[in-house]
Amino acid sequence: MSKGTRKRGKAEGVGPAEAPRPVGGRGGPDGASAKVHAAQEHNVYLPVTATVTKIELEAGGARPIRTFTFEIDAPAEHARFLHRPGQFIIVSQFGTGESVFAISSFPNADGVIQVSAMKVGNVTGKMHELKVGDKVGLRGPYGNDFPVDAWKGKDMVFIGAGIGVSPVRSVYQWVLHPDHRKDYGNVTLIYGARTPADLAYKEEFAAIEARDDVDLWLCIDWAFGPKGPIEGDAQPGWPAINMKAPGETVVPEGKRRFTCFVPQLVEVVKPSPENAIVVTCGPPIAIKFITQALAKLGWTPSQIYTTLENRMKCGIGKCGRCNIGDIYVCKHGPVFTYEEVKRMVNEF
Repeated sequence: MSKGTRKRGKAEGVGPAEAPRPVGGRGGPDGASAKVHAAQEHNVYLPVTATVTKIELEAGGARPIRTFTFEIDAPAEHARFLHRPGQFIIVSQFGTGESVFAISSFPNADGVIQVSAMKVGNVTGKMHELKVGDKVGLRGPYGNDFPVDAWKGKDMVFIGAGIGVSPVRSVYQWVLHPDHRKDYGNVTLIYGARTPADLAYKEEFAAIEARDDVDLWLCIDWAFGPKGPIEGDAQPGWPAINMKAPGETVVPEGKRRFTCFVPQLVEVVKPSPENAIVVTCGPPIAIKFITQALAKLGWTPSQIYTTLENRMKCGIGKCGRCNIGDIYVCKHGPVFTYEEVKRMVNEF
């Protein structure tokens, strides 16, 4: 099945009505100057306070996912928190600690920041107890970003697995924004989670699914038995692909929801690598098999962009916790091409 015939176009976007002010690009001099200026003007280790203005439950269960919307309290700090797609922020849960999160919201200079968090530890556990009106601390934004300006004129493929769709979100929001959509070619979005209930951003994906300028594909995991995955539909309305040969799956006209793993869905969709870029994030095991699936389709490592999270703590390359050889993930990343990641493998 080819990636479809949906065309580029301008439609209702998923971001705000006004485009953000541009800032320095990935690794560029403007971005470096901004960081130096910020370090001179502010104590980079001191978080600013922000108020929780909205909490959305994305997925329930033993490891729930919630999206938190924060508004920075001091208006004078709003512009400093304008981010680029792919950057991260550090959230302080007072009395407990702080943790790194990808910024999942569209860039803005209004002091509004969104992050999505799965409940897996002390900090995220306390975050999941937050209520609207509570206070948190924020530091950032940190790191490099996805080079969205360099991608103009290219087809875009976004692939997310589980909570790993969070870093991808700000990028596809950028591309699908009415002010930017005309700058890019065909857009394909592939996303999967364990069950339909575990799919994040359900309302947003429903709106994207209704657009005629995006090809959205969704999947849920196979049901498991004593001997592993069970071949067959995991739930009604989610037909199973050809488990043994995903690329040979016969896709019914208009069908975009399946039972399979995300890397298998990539083989079903068969996105073309011609004049195209992939952005993919997810658990390391998912990225491993996603990149293998892309390689089968002719994608080169330099066309594939992802993000790394490697015990980041300070956010500015000082504490040394996140280094991979001479690379500091918080400073030189978190955005890397898969070609760059492959060069780091021996250092992990």
